[in-house]
Amino acid sequence: MIQLSGVGPSTALLLLASLATAAAAGAATLPEIHDLALQPPAINADPGPQYADEARDMNMVIGMDRTPGGRLWAAWVSGGDSELAYFVLATSDDGGDTWSKPRLVIDPSNAPSGLPRRTLVGNLWTDPKGRLWLFFDLAMGYFDGRAGAWAITCDNPDAPRPIWSAPRRIWHGATLNKPTVLKSGEWLMPISLWARDRIHASTERHRPTCDPKAMPPGFRDAFRDLDPERMAHVFASADEGKTWAKRGGVRFQRFDFDEHMLVELRDGRLWMLARTLDGIAESHSSDQGRTWTAPRVRFPHINARFHIRRLASGRLLLVKHGRIDERTPQRCHLTAFLSDDDGQTWRGGLLLDERAGISYPDGFQAPDGTISIIYDRNRYADAEILLARFREDDVLSGRFASPASKPRILVNKATGRARTP
Repeated sequence: MIQLSGVGPSTALLLLASLATAAAAGAATLPEIHDLALQPPAINADPGPQYADEARDMNMVIGMDRTPGGRLWAAWVSGGDSELAYFVLATSDDGGDTWSKPRLVIDPSNAPSGLPRRTLVGNLWTDPKGRLWLFFDLAMGYFDGRAGAWAITCDNPDAPRPIWSAPRRIWHGATLNKPTVLKSGEWLMPISLWARDRIHASTERHRPTCDPKAMPPGFRDAFRDLDPERMAHVFASADEGKTWAKRGGVRFQRFDFDEHMLVELRDGRLWMLARTLDGIAESHSSDQGRTWTAPRVRFPHINARFHIRRLASGRLLLVKHGRIDERTPQRCHLTAFLSDDDGQTWRGGLLLDERAGISYPDGFQAPDGTISIIYDRNRYADAEILLARFREDDVLSGRFASPASKPRILVNKATGRARTP
């Protein structure tokens, strides 16, 4: 196996280039190429002009959170919803009204192995100690059958020059949504290990290698030993994120990336919701995530990401496309709802954005009660990252009426041309 840890970036690039030459000559094996996804990527805290808005052509939401000092951090994907993906992060110090230029980039694509290496899935989360976490995944090609959920943390996210930890790999798969802190103090993290039908070397629309026949020999058949693990997992930490252990999981019918979220109900059960081809499906656990009920579809929904979270008031917030009982024909009418009874019934309906091509909501609630939801619009065309800011009363009244509430705040817009592999 190839080991690149402990070497400088220049040396690593030379080693990777040597591997590429060997691969071209037929000397590198597929496991060696796959294992490049086990090497930590560089954390670029001083992004150059190649990551400026005018140099990027695509934006897709990853997530957003608020630090103890009030700074907002947002993360999104550029490059492509594909094997060309990389992460871009920016900040706001005025509640989201204005945003910085890119402040952090994770771009693992400089692994010339015959396949791109990418980061496509992740989120931002401020833990109870005030540390900011950035979760991200790594895989060779679009999905290599294993991938890996990684994390870095920042103890001073409000500082002029925040300092991030070294990356550490938690497990296989990917984490799209934030961890949940239980009343017991345990942290639960959702990790999905995708199904085999997602294994592709390339899905990029600009690349001629989208044809599965162009994949390296054996690529589609890799990691068969992980097939029993392909599901929506729950990982638990009892030591504030120092270590994580696999606890249980659910294999949802009609899988489509899972993108599952966890809520602790008032009766002590855990409620898992997940994206499927048939809508938002649910499962329950009465033993802190070790075993789960048979899944079933709970909400009609177009095949897309949704967002749910417990608010300080005790209510649940759900952000989905369309009405509670509606499956919209496209990704449009992103709407927020509230529940006073742990999801049994829903009230209100604040339309965040009615336009087509909007998707992937994520967000948080600030200490003053303000709710912020980030989402993207027409990833390749308009390439916009947008923010809706509102309060619970706005959701109940169905309009942006509170003093600081506002829809369609522009976080970022990519205006460049398509990136070449």
